[in-house]
Amino acid sequence: MKVFVIIPAAGLGTRMAPAARSKKRAPSKQFKELGGVPILVHTLRKFAATPAVYEIIVALRHDEIAGFRTQVEKQYPEILAKRLQMVEGGEHRQDSVSSALAHTAADPEDIVLVHDAVRPLVTPEIIASVIEAAHQHGAAIAGWPAVDTVKQVERVAEGALIKATIPRASIVMAQTPQGFRYDILKKAFADAVADGFLGTDEASLIERAGLPVAVVMGSPRNIKITTPADMELAEFYLKSEGS
Repeated sequence: MKVFVIIPAAGLGTRMAPAARSKKRAPSKQFKELGGVPILVHTLRKFAATPAVYEIIVALRHDEIAGFRTQVEKQYPEILAKRLQMVEGGEHRQDSVSSALAHTAADPEDIVLVHDAVRPLVTPEIIASVIEAAHQHGAAIAGWPAVDTVKQVERVAEGALIKATIPRASIVMAQTPQGFRYDILKKAFADAVADGFLGTDEASLIERAGLPVAVVMGSPRNIKITTPADMELAEFYLKSEGS
């Protein structure tokens, strides 16, 4: 059994940047530096250091591939040890993962992990747990129990109205990596394309097919860097990792 890792990194990350003052596109958030190193590099290093990982495929915007490849070759060659591929991504996450899957020479029983480019604080323990659960169940994600009270609402012109309170015991906040047996994920993507369905994550495509998805324990530190405040928190966690 081989483990392939797909990192969709073609998004613009508009919530990270302030309002644009010019027509020049700002660097995508995955290339912003965290502790002097691009966020994406931190993420890739976590999987490059995982013995079980056989290959890593990164989906990037077309105009960012050459520059990032050169940067990795010159500054972060340790990532290349995992047969690193860089492919062109798409407008949506699902498009990027689909593009990477098309470049994945996996056998049906191999495991494919999909991980957010801007979730650089994932731990070896979480990665190993998702791999094991995906091997056992066919599909698995990392998740963290909801801490706040969760309300179901109805959107109205003035904002929203509460319709119900959802018990926290039945709620988890989805994280990545999300892991799947290759044949299961490939079919779920093919079915989604045929039906014109766009999911919020890979697990949603598996759920749509009526297949079970296991959940393993994630971590409150396994954050997705989306806003400037997330960046500050990630800097703090990164320093604590180093110490």
